Amino acid sequence: MNQPSKFRNPICQWPTEDRPREKLAKYGEHRLSNSELLAILLRTGTRGRSAVDLARQILEKFKTFRNMSHTDIRAWQELKGLGAAKIAEIKAAIEIGRRFREEETREISAQIKSSQDIVDILMPRMRDLKIEVFKVVFLDSQNRLIDIVESSTGTIDYTSPIIREIFHKALQLFATSIICAHNHPSGIVTPSPEDMAFTRRLQDAAKIIQIKFLDHIIIGDNQYYSFMDKGKM
Repeated sequence: MNQPSKFRNPICQWPTEDRPREKLAKYGEHRLSNSELLAILLRTGTRGRSAVDLARQILEKFKTFRNMSHTDIRAWQELKGLGAAKIAEIKAAIEIGRRFREEETREISAQIKSSQDIVDILMPRMRDLKIEVFKVVFLDSQNRLIDIVESSTGTIDYTSPIIREIFHKALQLFATSIICAHNHPSGIVTPSPEDMAFTRRLQDAAKIIQIKFLDHIIIGDNQYYSFMDKGKM
């Protein structure tokens, strides 16, 4: 099916009311389609294709913004008209959105009452990571969030956080309890023997330091495993 002639022209030649930037200014960003929002980041299209047209091609390829955030750079380079600068701008914008969501969730879940509260904060970022990353959540005596610190980054198979560093940081922050979390890039959340052994070692160390070790959470693809919820702590 042939495209309307408007979409074959540069956006600057479109009627003013149809241009994404002008629509955003007049109606607000929430009124724009995904392709129009993406077109604003792209700014320009390629010969014979507007920025909106190029944005639609990107969305057809990746389907969702989430897929764009964790897809290998080589997949982007298959799209004609996308240079390194435009790819970087799109990925940066998606990361800003992700961090905004994290900050928003942190504010809502200032007091941690369940494993789900932590998962809501960590899942958006950790579910898409290609290597294992270990994070420690530090809480005060009221289970209010003090900070979330990335303790270590490992290979795709296993990460080996250093227990001494975890509790040193807890003492620095005057935290009274901690929750640990790491991702499984496979998306499968079943604990490995190493996960089980590490959890036991961390429990033993926590008793000595007299800091509460509340939970160890494994994050997969939109699912998670809580050692506490499963009665393993």
